[in-house]
Amino acid sequence: MTIEDTIKDIRKQCRLAMNGVASTSMRKQGLSYKLNFGVSLPQIKDISKRYEPNADLANKLWEEDTRELKILATLLYPLDEFSENDAKRWLEAIINQEIREQVCFNLFQNLPFAQKVAVEWSNSDKQMFRTTGYWLLGRLLLLKRTEGEIAVNRFSHIISDVESDDSSLRKAAIQLLKYIGRQSGSDAIDILSLFKGYEGSKDDLKREIYDSLQFEFDFYGQD
Repeated sequence: MTIEDTIKDIRKQCRLAMNGVASTSMRKQGLSYKLNFGVSLPQIKDISKRYEPNADLANKLWEEDTRELKILATLLYPLDEFSENDAKRWLEAIINQEIREQVCFNLFQNLPFAQKVAVEWSNSDKQMFRTTGYWLLGRLLLLKRTEGEIAVNRFSHIISDVESDDSSLRKAAIQLLKYIGRQSGSDAIDILSLFKGYEGSKDDLKREIYDSLQFEFDFYGQD
């Protein structure tokens, strides 16, 4: 079977599992795709098991503006064939938070160079790159897959990004700060000191940021 034939078969499987209600709900939530079958993530994973991992197939699927095909691409790319250049190329094609999470879950976090590119992306001048970088590095910290301590001063934009108008960037930056602070009590103290001026602020967002960080560190500091 050619790659084209395989993609046709994959599309057929997606149509058979189509959920119009879910597709409409995603669109209302701002998850826009040229085509969205509304297939659940467990069903997409089941569909992926029908096919052998193949780099050429995964690249073709990733180029499609179809939700299910993009997610399948993240499941069908052989890890040992995925290079740093591939990662940077795929990074530029991340179109929304759902795809960001799926490519990080299924592919990026499992790469041997994941920490290296996550730190690089987190310091990019491009906001969409930083969003993915923060999110990926947070995952690596959560999974305890980082080497050495991750210091907050390694990220030149993160202080301003916690107030970004872009909700995905803001949430990713705050999440990364929380995971960095979990490394040790001193890390948590250092992070809170950076936002000391936010404590009790009349600005709702600033106050919420400080309270969220403090609650996180108080909770995990009990362990």
